[in-house]
Amino acid sequence: MGIYRLSNGVVSRAEASLEMPRPRTPYNAMARRLQKTALLLACMAPLSISGSGKNGSATQLPGYKAVSVRYGPMNKMIMSVRVNGQPANLLVDTGASRVILDKEAAESVGVRPFQRALYQVRFAVPSQVFTMGNEINGQLLPAGLAQSFSAGSMNFGTTQIAVRNSKHSGSGTGSGRVDGVLGLDILLRHKALINCRTKLVFFKVDPARRMNLDSVAASEKFTRVPIQREDTGALTVPCSIRGQSVRVLVDTGAFVTMLHESFATSLGVAAEPTRISAQFARGASKRISAAKMDDFYIGAFKVPLEKFGVATLPRFALQQGDTKIAGILGMDTLYICRAIIDLDGMGLFLK
Repeated sequence: MGIYRLSNGVVSRAEASLEMPRPRTPYNAMARRLQKTALLLACMAPLSISGSGKNGSATQLPGYKAVSVRYGPMNKMIMSVRVNGQPANLLVDTGASRVILDKEAAESVGVRPFQRALYQVRFAVPSQVFTMGNEINGQLLPAGLAQSFSAGSMNFGTTQIAVRNSKHSGSGTGSGRVDGVLGLDILLRHKALINCRTKLVFFKVDPARRMNLDSVAASEKFTRVPIQREDTGALTVPCSIRGQSVRVLVDTGAFVTMLHESFATSLGVAAEPTRISAQFARGASKRISAAKMDDFYIGAFKVPLEKFGVATLPRFALQQGDTKIAGILGMDTLYICRAIIDLDGMGLFLK
């Protein structure tokens, strides 16, 4: 799910926030108090986003391998990867079920869709079955195979990759260029820990390692919200908006937090037009309105008063099995609220 801005458009103040360096926080007293130095430094400390990747101690978490990310235009969390030895930039997207490459990028790194007329193909990779296609957001995409796939020091091994035709293929230039998305298949398989503020993603490499993130988070005044995985595979969290209990998607690939227009209208929310549009899979762009929410809770966490998007969301986003969705929790809110997404303990931590 990609969000982009029209020319001369006005964007959320979160975009400015992403570009502003944050003050460093001293760690010594914190580490002594909790006897969990590595966990605190790696997961909780609000490091300067311009310096977090340079601090070696902040990238060490026993049993995990850390991979740095960066923020590109429109709040895109971008990870540099290597596919078949060739470099590519992927959007870290908890709203996507699979690793996806745009067609041109796939061709350049030697990933080609399977040609055999079989429904299913099995490869000699433990516990993995590779299918001929992937249904993503109601669209069947062809699938190919990368013999090698890595990010930083993390080796994901042989990986199935969906290939899409994209109007925005290779969008951006330089470090802001995006060639596809890193989806939940990789993130869940490796029990990823995504720190939206410190620009680090941790992948679990020691299955025996147990991390008590809850107690550390509580001591640092984070609020834990349980993440539920729906029948469709989507990640959702409970919300309360003006007293109405709903669920929203956790989507790091979305630029802004958005509510479904009819739901916002039912609450009597007054929305103002903007020049920002959203582009959803297989659909035309949709203009986003903006509205302030003064009674917005994610679990027990009260979200700071901000403007949120209001748009008509596509059906594939609104209906997740038997669960009806009222909106999308996007990167602006996740960043502002110092979100940590724990896909091992299935918790969203906010502060």
